Order: sequence, then C-alpha cells, then structure tokens
Amino acid sequence: MIIKDTPEEWRVIATATPFKGNKTSVRTDDVVMPDGSVARRDYQVHPGSVAVLALDEEGRVVVVNQYRHPVRHKLWEIPAGLLDVPGENPLHAAQRELYEEAHVKAEDWRVLADVYTTPGGCDEAVRIFLARDLSEAEGARFEVAEEEADMQLARVPLQDLVRGVLAGDLHNNCLAVGVLALGAALAGDGVDALRPAQAPWPARPFEA
Repeated sequence: MIIKDTPEEWRVIATATPFKGNKTSVRTDDVVMPDGSVARRDYQVHPGSVAVLALDEEGRVVVVNQYRHPVRHKLWEIPAGLLDVPGENPLHAAQRELYEEAHVKAEDWRVLADVYTTPGGCDEAVRIFLARDLSEAEGARFEVAEEEADMQLARVPLQDLVRGVLAGDLHNNCLAVGVLALGAALAGDGVDALRPAQAPWPARPFEA
C-alpha cells in the first residue's frame, strides 16, 4: 500500500466570497458529498507561505520571537513569510524572508517539508526549507514595523527546540514540523537525501 496524498476535487454547485482582506479572504462553497447531499464549507483562501530552518555550523537554529495576536502569545518561530506574488519562486521568497527577519544569507538550500497548515479550514500551503552555510547578509538591516518592531532573534541548539516541541512549550507549526523533520532526516538518510531547493511544488506551482 502506497501512503501518499492525492489531488481530488468534489463538485461545487455554488460559491461566494463573504470577506476579502488585504492578503487573504474567506470563501463559502456548497460541496456535493458522496451520498448526494450538499454541505456548506467556509474556509480561508491563502496565497501560501515559505519558512526557513536556518542551521549554523554549531548545530543551532535561527529563531525569532514574535507576538501573534490571534492566539495571544509571543511565539518562537523560524523565519517565514507570505508568497506575495502569484507564481513567485518559493526559494527566492525564502531567501528574502531569511534576509529580512534575520539578516542572514545561506549557500546551501534544501526542501525540508511541504505542509498544509490547517486543511480543514484554510488552503494555506507552506514549503519549509533547510538553509545551511550561513553568513551575515551585507548592507543595512531591513526596516521593521508593527509586531516585527518587537521581534527578538536568537540561535538555539536543534535538540533544545525538539525537546521544547515535545514538552508542549513551543507551538508554532513551521518550527515544530521543521525541527522534527530535520531530526528525522539526521537520524535517517541524512540531509543530502532531502529534495533540492527547486523541487516541484504542486500546491503552489512556480517557475524556476
């Protein structure tokens, strides 16, 4: 038996967009179920995101601490951001986010994991990259505002983050998936077996 997610689309007989925001919107679809009944599904329409697990030569991960108003928490996270332009190359977006949030650049990039963050209520797809061979970025730091003006930056050993996730102390989904996936890769076939940075991403197609 092959365990693999497969694309499928059930028939939609009506759709509406009751809310449209700056970056995301809410859609309502009437979906025909297998038994012929019709169910209404409300979900957030999202452009997609990228996240970067940046690992330095000492085995530490670059993390940021940021206030997240919907959950009323300051969360430790890995650098991440939206795919602002339809069809944007996710690697280029990830390199931009690493520069803007951590003022760091990396020479070695791999795909660590592709995930749907909350598939029951949002179509957001996230590609999580592993970035290595880090160095400080050149030029002035990116000018921050709003929540990012209060952002803290740190480098934390990978195993400390793994323990924090398993202890229930760290809750950001990209951080959790990223550090656990990297731990599994290191314990298994190694990071050289990870997909290349420009690997196809059907959830958010792009041009290399």
